[in-house]
Amino acid sequence: MTSATGVPARERGRAPVRVPQELSARVPAEQRGPGRGRDDVRLLVSRGTEVAHHAFRELPCLLRAGDLLVVNTSPTLAAAVDGRIGHARVVVHFSTRGDDGRWAVELRDPDGRGTTRARAGGPAGMEVGLPGGVRLVLEEPLSPGSGRLWWAGVSGGAVPELLREHGRPIRYSYTERDQPLSVYQTVFALPSADGAGSAEMPSAARPFTAGLVAELVSRGVQFAPVTLHTGVASAEAHEPPYPERFAVSEASARLINAARADRRGRAALARKGGGRRVGGRVIAVGTTAVRAVESAADADGVVRAREGWTDLVVTPERGVRVVDGLLTGLHEPEASHLLMLEAVAGRAAIGRGYDEALRGHYLWHEFGDVHLVLPEESPHVGRCFGNRA
Repeated sequence: MTSATGVPARERGRAPVRVPQELSARVPAEQRGPGRGRDDVRLLVSRGTEVAHHAFRELPCLLRAGDLLVVNTSPTLAAAVDGRIGHARVVVHFSTRGDDGRWAVELRDPDGRGTTRARAGGPAGMEVGLPGGVRLVLEEPLSPGSGRLWWAGVSGGAVPELLREHGRPIRYSYTERDQPLSVYQTVFALPSADGAGSAEMPSAARPFTAGLVAELVSRGVQFAPVTLHTGVASAEAHEPPYPERFAVSEASARLINAARADRRGRAALARKGGGRRVGGRVIAVGTTAVRAVESAADADGVVRAREGWTDLVVTPERGVRVVDGLLTGLHEPEASHLLMLEAVAGRAAIGRGYDEALRGHYLWHEFGDVHLVLPEESPHVGRCFGNRA
């Protein structure tokens, strides 16, 4: 199957795999012209297979009083550090810290353009020298049968200090230049006492500004903070997501459960003719927020305060128990990411959304435009003012 743009699509109607190079967002929105801000991106809105085009700044009038946005507070780390294997230069991407003090790392080769390309990992026992006398020793692959990510022992220094002094944000070849770490922090990011964070930005939240958050709150939209520290992306190898650290607090669990109860109550009232607009939708900001909150949910959908490691893979077969909608960036979909989107909205909706994003020349990746997936049954009756994207 091929989309209207000529981009090959996944089998069984799934979304396109390859994105034209010109649709990659090469710099952040605020650097594309004078007077622009983070929220100067486009917003594709899907309700089932119905698609509408908006500016991200119109988000407050697309949501309703009683809706709840689940946001990831994980800060982004300066997770890329230059190193050497003997006389050869490498770049180490620090992905995830284990409970035993080891780190999951990915080794990459410099490409001469300020970014990197994939390289084979291993073998076990390989030593990598890092600035300040820090040393890595590769011990074993993170996942059986995959040599991309390795558990590595660290000696000669602490990784958080190494990253603060010598690290830089992970950057891929579709971006134009290096950016300061502040560009990769979302408005929701909170520093971790132990220096933990995400190897790559939870990018769905990047367009939010303090002003937009204040407007949403003034309209009765609530926020439930959760934490999930993301590892490096699996762009080259379509691997299932590996375990990641997460935490859902008691306060956020109460907010989520209350929103779901409120929605059920409003829906019952609407069926009796006592109301039209049903709020209380739980909308995750990013797939990381989906994984965190669904990992904290019981089989009946009640969310409990939980923290630790999650190896949950959200698929259409498993479904979602808590999340009603999703705000997500536009990324070339590896299998697990796409399955999560289909679990929230269904294959037809996601396939239509991806085709429409390509047809409409939306910008992709972490500095690009965003996609809001809402439940099909209750379109918003309000009006959005301002320029449409």
